[in-house]
Amino acid sequence: MIPTHYYLFLGAALFTIGVVGVLTRRNIIVILMSIELILNAVNINLVAFSRYFQAVDGQVFAIFVITDAAAEAAVGLGLIIALFRNKETVNADEIDLLKW
Repeated sequence: MIPTHYYLFLGAALFTIGVVGVLTRRNIIVILMSIELILNAVNINLVAFSRYFQAVDGQVFAIFVITDAAAEAAVGLGLIIALFRNKETVNADEIDLLKW
C-alpha cells in the first residue's frame, strides 16, 4: 500500500508546476493547461485525504472539481477561439480588448 504522503508530494509537485506555468508563460493555451494541472493537484490531495480519513467527502468534492474544470476548459477554449479570430494571436501580452 502506498503511503498518503507520496500522494501529497505528487500533488504539491503538480501544483508547483502549474503555478510556475501560469506565472511564466505568455501563451493563453499553456496558461489554461497550467490551471488544469493546479486543479488536478487539488483533486489528488482531496482523494488522498479522503482515503486517509476513511470518508467519501473528498472524493465527492473532487468529482465537482472535475466537472468545474471541464466546463472551464470548454468556455476557455471558446474564448480563445473568439480572441484568435479577432486578434490573430494567443499571446496574453498582445490581447488588449478592454483597453480604450
